[in-house]
Amino acid sequence: MHNENDKTILIDLEDGQTGIIVSVMGGKKATKRLADLGLAPGTAIKVLRKTLFSGPVQIEICGSKLAIGRGLASKILVELK
Repeated sequence: MHNENDKTILIDLEDGQTGIIVSVMGGKKATKRLADLGLAPGTAIKVLRKTLFSGPVQIEICGSKLAIGRGLASKILVELK
């Protein structure tokens, strides 16, 4: 069980888990790409489905559903809700 101060990278969340984006790790290109998708600090995020092995991670933010690559998902630090 997680307490409210637990932080982890998005790729480590299980299907159905939610959190708040704390920070985006990486260079300007990755940060801009994620911000363009609405993935910025303070945004609530939910993992809908992680595909096996190297497939994308399906997420929901602000009522929209997106699929992002595992590389990008590994750059997003979230605080568990």
